[in-house]
Amino acid sequence: MTGNTAEAEDLAQESFLQLFRKIATFRGESAFSTWLHRLVVNVVLMHLRKKGLQQISLDETDNSQEEPVKRDYGDDDQRLMGSVDRISLTRAIGDLPPGYRAVFVLHDVEGYEHNEIAEIMGCSIGNSKSQLHKARMKLRESLRREEGRVAAAKPLDPARAPGKS
Repeated sequence: MTGNTAEAEDLAQESFLQLFRKIATFRGESAFSTWLHRLVVNVVLMHLRKKGLQQISLDETDNSQEEPVKRDYGDDDQRLMGSVDRISLTRAIGDLPPGYRAVFVLHDVEGYEHNEIAEIMGCSIGNSKSQLHKARMKLRESLRREEGRVAAAKPLDPARAPGKS
């Protein structure tokens, strides 16, 4: 399923760890081999889902800044725009109610699954999913408001000012 021997070996080891953790959940309603096969397939699928993000080597040098930075006065500095977005996102996460923030951070930042979050927070899986959905909706709303404020505060380009030709 992975096409990579080393990755497959890592996933086999992860599967056995998962087996060790989840063996108590085996109910015996099917053959053990069927249950184990499903567990392994799920481990691989979860890995492939998480692997969708591009991995960047920390050993490689960053050559993206070798060209001199072109200065266009009056334009946004694209290198800084990401920083502004991170600050806005951090502020928006900080403004979330504590329950929403906890579930959001555990799921979207730390990578916990809903069943793990439910266990950590002492709530149901459905509650965890609901809290995450509401947190994301509040974040979207907050970030849209922030984006509107930034756009409204942006200075008008003098070349495009009314009355100028």
